[in-house]
Parts: sequence; structure tokens; C-alpha cells
Amino acid sequence: MATSTTPIEQSPVITGIGVLAPTGIGTEQHWQNVLAGKSGISGTTLFDPTPYPVRLAGQVPGFTAREYVPNKLIVQTDRWSHLALAATDQALADAGIDPATEPEYSMAVVTASSSGGTEFGQHEMERLYTKGPGWVSAYQSIAWFYAATTGQISIRHGMRGPCGVICGEQAGGLDAIGQAARHLARDVELVVTGGTDASLCPYGLVAQLSSGLLSTASEPATAYLPFDVEASGFVPGEGGAILLAERATHAAARQARSYGRIRGYAVGFDPPPGSSRPPALAATIRRALDRARLSTEDIDVLFADGMGVPEQDRAEAEAITELFGPRGVPVTVPKTLTGRLYGGGAALDVATALLSLRDGVIPHTVGPSRLAPGCTIDLVLGAPRERPLRNALVVARGFGGFTAALVLGSP
Repeated sequence: MATSTTPIEQSPVITGIGVLAPTGIGTEQHWQNVLAGKSGISGTTLFDPTPYPVRLAGQVPGFTAREYVPNKLIVQTDRWSHLALAATDQALADAGIDPATEPEYSMAVVTASSSGGTEFGQHEMERLYTKGPGWVSAYQSIAWFYAATTGQISIRHGMRGPCGVICGEQAGGLDAIGQAARHLARDVELVVTGGTDASLCPYGLVAQLSSGLLSTASEPATAYLPFDVEASGFVPGEGGAILLAERATHAAARQARSYGRIRGYAVGFDPPPGSSRPPALAATIRRALDRARLSTEDIDVLFADGMGVPEQDRAEAEAITELFGPRGVPVTVPKTLTGRLYGGGAALDVATALLSLRDGVIPHTVGPSRLAPGCTIDLVLGAPRERPLRNALVVARGFGGFTAALVLGSP
């Protein structure tokens, strides 16, 4: 991330991407399905959803932990960590990084988590209440913990630099990448960052239902329609993306390919309901642009949060219009193909934005067809839009007021 004294060409670069998402396992499969508008939302199969009002979800297709994670780790960790460990392997391979050849304290790990190891915790509570405390796994003490994924990645790859976890609900993925950029500006050469989540279990779904924001629609094609007149909430999902962020000088020294640069990041928090103060999004975007030393005219595409909740959609559209003008920038919400992935959602948006910059194409938003009153944005619909892309803006918001914005630039 650029500072007031850092040349833009020294901004951190992303050299590796790993994706496990409802749109596919692997970066290119995800990208091709996004461009084809192929949805990963379907009826929930990870558990029986019959007793619950929400029966659709975005599930990672064909994921079997034993194909990606050592058996010893599988029994010690939650599915959310399994997804992240597999995505980390992808990102490291994509970047051409062998951690064993790097100084151990020059490598860091910062991931996002929204709910920790929910499914693991559910199973241990079942054992506790049906069989007694002697049946609860010793690994319950760490597998549910928000930092478990960061810790397991750090241990597995010998990354002993500064490590941490960001719990910012659905904005957490951007916050993790922002924190990674801070570390790269100080004392490390590379950071494994991004996020995954996996709360598709009865315990996890009940917790999500309490927000009142989930769609109870039964048709996958119309269940999640951000900015549309028929918007009625969002579909939950699992998965996400892990990125390899690297100091520019380190990447250049090994002649690594770069997907793009982290140019600016800012975070905010909404005032409480009923406050006379405005939502945080517009001010957060302004600060991210200032830190990137860019203006709104320099942004070629905006990856919106797109909550799918009418009031929240209108507030986001108003913030975009306030800054860019009516229909002033192409806006896309590819997460309509995956559902909202909580700690993994914003990280996946960043991965998709980097691929968009690479190929000069803006993926379309599948689902919405009639914008709601007040949503005067240029939502890309119908088909991908090809155009030269210099910079992309990714925004994310989480339940309770979490807000973040990240500016990405072409390499």
C-alpha cells in the first residue's frame, strides 16, 4: 500500500491466488464460471435444511478435505480451516514461492474469520450433551478459535513473522489484506492473506438467521438480487480466497508475475441506527482513494458489497452516486453467483477484481434485472463488459456496521 512517501511502483503486489468457492476449486475455474454467469447457489446438501426457513446456499462443489489436507490436521481443524489450507497451497504454487527457501521471520499470515470453526464446535457440543464431557475432543479448544486458520497456515509453512486474524464480519477480507500491506511496509517480505468461511451447519445457520437479512426464497436464480426491486436478502455461502501479497522489491528480485498492486485501503464503522450521522461508506472510499493518490476518475470498475437488502442497497448506491455521479462507474456484484461468504467474501471479490484487471473484462452481475428506485448506478448486467482497466475499487460491509474499501491497481 502506498504511503505519502512511497513510490507507487513500490506498493505491495499480489503474486499468488488460491480459490475455493461455490464457483469452483481453483482460480481459473472460478474465473471462467464467473464470466459464464454460472451460479454456485443451489439447495443445501451439507446438512438437512428442512427445519429451517433458508434452504439455499453457495457450497464449494466436490470439496473433500482429505484430498488437500493431511489426515492428522483434518481431525484437529474445522472445514473453514481445511478450505484455507487448500487455498494457501494454491496461492503459494501460483506465486512460485517455496516457504522452505525463505527466511522464516520474513513471512507472515493474516486471515479473516467471521465465525471461526462453527461446525467443529457444533459436533463437540453434540458429544458433550449426548455422551458427556469425556467425549469432547481436546482440539475443541483451538479448532473453533478465530485464529485457528492463521495458526495452522503459519505452522504448516514455517511462517514465523507477525501473524493475526481480523474479525470484521463480511468486511474482514479487506481488513486482512490492509493489515498485510501494513506488515509489508515494515518488516516482512511476503504475507499469506485473505479469508475463508464455512458456517453451513445447523448451528451456524441459526446464528445467521438472527440477523434477519437472509433470503428465504426457494429459487436459486432469484434468491439474491442486490440493487433490484425484488431484493429480499442474501444467500449464505462458504469458501473464499487466499492471496500471496509480496513486497514489490522481493517480487521483482525473483522476477515474479504480478496480478496487481494494493494501492490504498481504509476502514470505517457505521454510526448506530437512528443516528443523524451518515453511513461510513462514502468517507471510507474517499480515504482509500486518497491513500492510493487517485481520484474517482481513475477508477474503472467498482466491486460493490451488494447486500441484497433494500435499505442497505439504497445506502450503498447513494454513496457510490455521491462520489462518482449517477451511473458514473461500472459496478458489479459477482457474489450473486456464490452467496455471501462472510470472512471469505471480500477476499474472493479481491481475487476476482485482480483477474478482471488482468484480462480487461468486467464480469456481469447475474440475477438483478430492474434496479430499485434510488439505485442510479451503472450495474453491469447481461454479459461481461470488455474495456481497458487501470484500477479497481472493492468495497465491503459487514453486519453491525463494519465497512472497508480497497483500491487495486494494474501491475
